[in-house]
Amino acid sequence: MFKKIQAFCLLSAFALSVTACSTGAPAADQSGGKLKKDDGKTVIGFSLDTLEEERWKKDRDIFVSKAKGLGAEVKVQAANGDDAKQISQAENLISQGVDVLVVVPHNAEVAAAIVEKAHKEGVKVLSYDRLIKNSDVDLYLSFDNERVGEMQAKAIVEKAPKGNYALIEGADTDNNAHLFKKGQMKVLKPLVDKGDIKVVYDQWTKEWDPANALSNMENALTANQNKIDAVVAANDGTAGGAIQALSAQKLAGKVPVSGQDAELAGIKRIVEGTQTMTVYKPIKLIAEKAAELAVSLAKGEKVATDKKTVNNGKKDIPSILLDPIVVTKENIDTTVVADGFHKKEDISKK
Repeated sequence: MFKKIQAFCLLSAFALSVTACSTGAPAADQSGGKLKKDDGKTVIGFSLDTLEEERWKKDRDIFVSKAKGLGAEVKVQAANGDDAKQISQAENLISQGVDVLVVVPHNAEVAAAIVEKAHKEGVKVLSYDRLIKNSDVDLYLSFDNERVGEMQAKAIVEKAPKGNYALIEGADTDNNAHLFKKGQMKVLKPLVDKGDIKVVYDQWTKEWDPANALSNMENALTANQNKIDAVVAANDGTAGGAIQALSAQKLAGKVPVSGQDAELAGIKRIVEGTQTMTVYKPIKLIAEKAAELAVSLAKGEKVATDKKTVNNGKKDIPSILLDPIVVTKENIDTTVVADGFHKKEDISKK
């Protein structure tokens, strides 16, 4: 009798394209066909550009821990700088029935395809730290990245108010890199117009690779006969590459260099005096906030953004922007050490 009822149910579902009959299987989502889970468990997909940098491993671990504490399961995939791979991994996460997708895009433009695919299956997308461009992304969480650039330039201008500047920027494919530069130029352009500063070198760093930053800085030094008075580097990785090139010319410590991310290597260089500063974006703060927001989105809860938006080229995206912190030799103990981001003994360790 059960088999006859089950067969009737299946035939009815096929003929009428409805899911009124059920034998215990989850009901299909009419918005896109993704199967809804009946177990009440929140599942979050976390699609990362890369896990090859120290910073992103911290994001992953803190995010997963916080999400688990909120009763959610996290499925993590990392593409390591491969756009096609990131799209494929996102599709895989969606097919596994995630309730929400959190994405750190490798390429801000290409990642729009991920949002489109997710929305077809009724999955909301949180753009994490980096904005996905030209898409209907549901929410954007990051730090105020223009402010990051302003902090970098201001710190270097304080050390070198006049002279030749080299700009060692981030990856052209990363929207954040453009925001950093926009913030930097807010500080630098008035001084350029005044004639105090001359930007003698300005180059993007492909894939944020320190080796490419090293090459860029070598080119800057060669083109200007080593007459570089200051370096605005977009993050600690590019700063490390720049400082390596400066060191080869016995200029490390003589030329101020900015950074970002408060990586251990960057903090050590600040202590040594070869790097001037870094911008600390408390990973614990953003990763835990992202986990909370992801769970809220999965549950269909309203997320408060204080009416803040960031335009991504297609629309104004509801956004939450956190405050970054300048770290110098003077406040390492009260920032990254006090937060437990780095241990004092690790910083002093050779």
